[in-house]
Amino acid sequence: MTSPLRPSRRGLLRHAGLGLTAIAVPGWAQRVSSGLAGRPTLAGPDIALTVDHVPATIDGRTGHAISVNGSWPAPLLRLREGQRTRLAVTNRLAEPTSIHWHGLLVPFQMDGVPGISFPGIAPGETFTYEFPVVQSGTYWYHSHSGLQEQMGHYGPIVVDPAGPETVAAEREHVVVLSDHSPLHPHRIFTKLKQQGGYFNYQKQTLAGLIAGRDQSAAERRDWGRMRMDPTDVSDVTGATYTYLVNGHGPQDDWTALFAPGERVRLRVINAAAMTNFNLRIPGLALTVVQADGQYVRPVTVDELQIAVAETYDLIVTPEDRAYTLVAEAWDRSGMARATLTPRPGLTAAVPPLRARPLATMRDMGMGAMSGMAAMPDMPGMTHDAAPMQHGMRDFATAPELPRTPAVQTIAPMPTDRTGEPPQGLADTGHRVLVYRDLVALAANPDTRAPSRQLRIHLTGNMERYMWAFDGVKLNAVTAPIPFRQGERVRVTLVNDTMMAHPIHLHGHFFELVTGHGDHAPRKHTVNVAPGGTVTFDLTADAFGDWAFHCHLLYHMHAGMMQVVSVRPDGAVAGA
Repeated sequence: MTSPLRPSRRGLLRHAGLGLTAIAVPGWAQRVSSGLAGRPTLAGPDIALTVDHVPATIDGRTGHAISVNGSWPAPLLRLREGQRTRLAVTNRLAEPTSIHWHGLLVPFQMDGVPGISFPGIAPGETFTYEFPVVQSGTYWYHSHSGLQEQMGHYGPIVVDPAGPETVAAEREHVVVLSDHSPLHPHRIFTKLKQQGGYFNYQKQTLAGLIAGRDQSAAERRDWGRMRMDPTDVSDVTGATYTYLVNGHGPQDDWTALFAPGERVRLRVINAAAMTNFNLRIPGLALTVVQADGQYVRPVTVDELQIAVAETYDLIVTPEDRAYTLVAEAWDRSGMARATLTPRPGLTAAVPPLRARPLATMRDMGMGAMSGMAAMPDMPGMTHDAAPMQHGMRDFATAPELPRTPAVQTIAPMPTDRTGEPPQGLADTGHRVLVYRDLVALAANPDTRAPSRQLRIHLTGNMERYMWAFDGVKLNAVTAPIPFRQGERVRVTLVNDTMMAHPIHLHGHFFELVTGHGDHAPRKHTVNVAPGGTVTFDLTADAFGDWAFHCHLLYHMHAGMMQVVSVRPDGAVAGA
């Protein structure tokens, strides 16, 4: 059997002959950390960053990565609200690169998305980003070029408030979660195009059926007729990934120090390419105080799922003993692990991986039928004495969708799932954060009622590994989504697929419609559950063209991306 900390690995990339420079570990990511205080950081107003290749060693094995300023992960940027920052980025790669300042509100020309907001940074060139820092909180930065983000081109950003800190803490640590593979990301993508479930080594088996595990024989037959795999939770898994905390694998055991009784702030960032993490610290309550850099009313839980590209700030008050920070991959094919301890060398038990989740009827968008046994993909059936269409490929359910190869399934009865624990966390026996737990600490800046509504479908085709908005891949999009500058729009995302999608809108925050009125939580990234919907209100106050995409890297690369165009008259630029 493989270790719960690190599933089996298949080979390493050779880096000989690439002219790689020696790698440095930045101060904030040192294996034993006393916290951010006193650690060297890059602070404004003038910062120079150089992007290059390096060999990276994880759990004693060396592979190829991308560095910033010779370090991997990238340096911590510490900015201050109200300052004007200039970041000169030099590209020493043999291909174009870029940096997107994830969650920071910047002019669109400084947003760092090649082909949308600027041309990118060519090899050997330097591009200077310059913008005012108009907010505080926890954010991060990463490449938006090709698949470089998967190779380690990411780092944390901490923005200190212009005035007093809202939440007091005696110590703070940055916790950057990520996934790393010895396979080059283009090889990973090729394998996914050839077979969508290539990395899924947790399928149901005959032995499991005989032992009474997982689905019954009848359920397996029904799902087989629909060509649906209930174990298909994550496209890229621990079969190739090692899951990291601050660039350290589970065996490396990144260690955060504290003094007993201190209030410790954990700034948690999910910088993974394809992995949502279920985060918990057994024996320690987690008080959520910030989501996506925005303060929320403190809410205490035992576990939370942090989707790709989200950030959460947590307050913990540990006692005089060691604790294990556990970040299980959402499909439970592996975990990232770290230790919180009052003294170096002191560790806590590492819990085994929990049973992997199985998709349900609710994940298929069957809504009220979620408690029923699985049914084959038939044209219609009767439920509660009323004829209802339940076909997973019935375009009558969403007549606005085009009949393209990027629409393999349509959720017949999608429901708002923001009040439900994320997939696989409903039966933990302890408190799990749900989106409806989040309430903004301060009143929302814009409380106008929306003047119009927009419904956007998240669609895909696993057999051909195609992903899209409204059935249209990015390379087939003919016009951006237009917004009139300053207008208030209610947007509903409908997930017609059986996989969760963390959706990110550049240049804006939006307010989740979860029943909290003028204290709705403000986010820049929201995870849309399979077969579910999420509704948010958006004030389109940022002029320019902005990327709008799924933050699962290979989904974005396969087409789930659009452009939002904000203009004074709502017209599309160049039209």
